[in-house]
Amino acid sequence: MNLRETLEALQKGRIDLETAMQRLQGFEDLGHSRVDLRREERTGAAEVVYGAGKTAGQIAEIVGSLRRSGNDALVTRIDPDVAEGVRQAVPDAVYNAQARLLQVGTGESEKQATKIAVVCAGTSDLPVAEEARLTAEFYGNVVERVYDAGVAGLHRLLASLEVIQACRVVIVVAGMEGALPSVVGGLVKAPVIAVPTSVGYGASFGGVAALLGMLNSCASGVSVVNIDNGFAAGFLASRINRL
Repeated sequence: MNLRETLEALQKGRIDLETAMQRLQGFEDLGHSRVDLRREERTGAAEVVYGAGKTAGQIAEIVGSLRRSGNDALVTRIDPDVAEGVRQAVPDAVYNAQARLLQVGTGESEKQATKIAVVCAGTSDLPVAEEARLTAEFYGNVVERVYDAGVAGLHRLLASLEVIQACRVVIVVAGMEGALPSVVGGLVKAPVIAVPTSVGYGASFGGVAALLGMLNSCASGVSVVNIDNGFAAGFLASRINRL
């Protein structure tokens, strides 16, 4: 809600003076957190809550602040027991345990005409892939899923190549040696966002091997986000798709 809308809401009695002052200063101070209420106005997307390390009560208060300011809420990296506590306080919250992502509201209701593809190397990479998919969908994107399509069986990837090539942005999630983004990058016109995961045996060093492999990709047009950061990939893909 921008300055004009805030003043109009105050004049019409839809919000009280205290709420109007909080919105005009740009954040609400909850004691444990200062919730950025103007981020959507500045950047086009409301604040996203990083749930790890926060209590259910803290998250519920932050979500409440975002909702009072007219924003839907997205909470990442939230464990099931904490999510259940939030859902007791916020009954309309929807939780995906695999992605560890909690959503309140529908996000962007108007869907983009162009699509995003999420290509996942193996079933073990699904939590990160699902975090990317749900984030992109929250921001109003239609997502095509191509899962279990790693380089150990390239025929599985090629069987879905037409679907992938029809998308405007491609997110590729892989662990182990992280080779899949290079392969995809050589087959599509769209920008590729590579997401290394911490999946793999000892020499994968918790995803560092995949990260370095992706950073050294010989395919042009491949960018890389941090290890296991499906949210960042979904957010960036949405930004590109909405240009």
